[in-house]
Amino acid sequence: MIVFKSVNNEVWVFDMEWAPDAASGRRVYGLPADMADDAVIEFMYTQGGATPEQPRPFLKTVLCRIVSVSVLIRRVREEQVQLSLYSLPEPQDFNQPDEARLIARFLTGLGQYKPQLVGFGSRTADMIILLQRALAHGIQATEFCRRPAKPWEGIDYFGNNSDGHIDLKDHFGTWGKGSIPSLHELATVCGFPGKLDVQGDEVSRLFAAGRIDEIVAYNECDTLTTYLVWLQAAHLAGFVSTGQMQAEHQQLRQLIQERIRQGANHLQRFLTEWDRLSG
Repeated sequence: MIVFKSVNNEVWVFDMEWAPDAASGRRVYGLPADMADDAVIEFMYTQGGATPEQPRPFLKTVLCRIVSVSVLIRRVREEQVQLSLYSLPEPQDFNQPDEARLIARFLTGLGQYKPQLVGFGSRTADMIILLQRALAHGIQATEFCRRPAKPWEGIDYFGNNSDGHIDLKDHFGTWGKGSIPSLHELATVCGFPGKLDVQGDEVSRLFAAGRIDEIVAYNECDTLTTYLVWLQAAHLAGFVSTGQMQAEHQQLRQLIQERIRQGANHLQRFLTEWDRLSG
């Protein structure tokens, strides 16, 4: 098979968002405990190479905190596909986001269910910050970290040749600026929504303003986009038929419409853009 070698009965398509962590900045740079968070973060940007043209450069992931994780879960039970969308933090935790609890819950779920993970740029970004921040918080995730002795004996999230973690960016890009698509570019040429109202570099501003709901909304849209690209790739490789792909498109639309009825108004924008691009 081309692209990737397998599609498991449990697939978790995920995406994460993160922002500068003032507490980590104080520790790394030896800054005073009473130094205001915004001043610490400005210092971190300066140390990270800020310029007038780029005042908010991307910081090393170890100096950032995970503020949101979103997962589209695809389960196959008795040949029937079930789709569900979950995000952390949950609304009741927006006012007091707890990074350690978020990471522990996500890693516990991965260890319990051992799904096939799918992301975009996730091997060099999402998975790295997940491990770094789990280490920083002293989290134990035995089952998530457990590696099989042989590739066919179970999911391995860390093997270079393992399908336990599929990074779509690895499969549809290579070295060279002209051949590495962004998620937005790859999705929109396929007729799926890419970036909508928020860009990744705005997450730190939203987090500083306490607008966690907007970060989660942005995160969910990226996750849905990644799922649609993955499904198209699974169709390319012959793991799903054309009819099955179309059925899952309709199933996803129904899931989105149900979430909108429950108050997830941001997903209406996603649905409208999908209609526009696929029309």
